[in-house]
Amino acid sequence: MGSVWWYVARSSGIVAWALAALSVLWGLLLSTKVLGRAARPNWLLDLHRFLGGLTVVFVGVHLVGLLFDPWIDFGPAQLLVPFASEWNPLAVAWGVVALYLLVAVEVTSLLRNRIPKRWWRSVHFASYGVYVLGTVHLLTAGTDRHSPALVWTVTITSVVVAAMTLYRAAIAAERDGAGSGRSSGTIRSSQPVG
Repeated sequence: MGSVWWYVARSSGIVAWALAALSVLWGLLLSTKVLGRAARPNWLLDLHRFLGGLTVVFVGVHLVGLLFDPWIDFGPAQLLVPFASEWNPLAVAWGVVALYLLVAVEVTSLLRNRIPKRWWRSVHFASYGVYVLGTVHLLTAGTDRHSPALVWTVTITSVVVAAMTLYRAAIAAERDGAGSGRSSGTIRSSQPVG
């Protein structure tokens, strides 16, 4: 039987992944206007922000659990430097890089009103990296990676994230096409065609 810290690290890692997934999905729902085009109450955006912040908290709990777990013997370097871990260095590195992307997304989100919108938007796209790298970390380093329930949850969630991302890209392409005078194959020109 593992130590209490092993259970803390294990459970908080799964919860952190789930919160990151929910935050990405909620952000996609908001940005694609699936929830409606009318003005939305502020609490919908606040929920997205809350999920992102809670993800940071649970990643912190995950790191503390790993730091104090006597079985794996991780120190700060193994938790913060990619490939510093002797135990499964690539799997741990995915998590370390996801951590840095998560911190960048959260810090720029907190500074959103003080930095150019273009910077915020560029960094915020790293949320996809947080989700993908966190998922790879979960499936390569996680103790529960062979659990059918976890594998199915990750698979279904990943399919939904991919579908919503494609839908968002299609909406953006349609909007960009309409903004430049092109829409649904119609040629707009002042000169006759042919």
